[in-house]
Amino acid sequence: MATPAFPLKVFYDGACIVCSAEMQHYRKKNHEGRLVFIDISSPEFDPALYGISQAEFMAQMHAIDREGTVYKAVEAFRAIWQAFPASTFYGALGTFVSLPGINALARGGYALFARYRKYLPRRKRDCATGTCTIRNGM
Repeated sequence: MATPAFPLKVFYDGACIVCSAEMQHYRKKNHEGRLVFIDISSPEFDPALYGISQAEFMAQMHAIDREGTVYKAVEAFRAIWQAFPASTFYGALGTFVSLPGINALARGGYALFARYRKYLPRRKRDCATGTCTIRNGM
């Protein structure tokens, strides 16, 4: 996989506790502004602008680079990690997850996480009724 053309738009579910915390972590380390974070749970988010359905965005992580290349699931994380210098933990992780056996394990692990993510607690702003669900078909 080639290096993404930065900036990279990173689409995440801001209502998901794990997803939101992970993106907040990347946000703090994003000193060069190579990552642009877009919360797909926001009422203002319009998936039609990207030609991807809301259900697809909710089903797995997406990132889109400056040239319009779409990265999904583990490849989206790999693209995010490539935003960091190769000498950093995330830069090295991007290289490591590219290794054939490791990539297969990462894909399997991510598939399990994505499948069961809907059972994770939601952020309080989405749990006012006491029932927390992932919107839009998940």
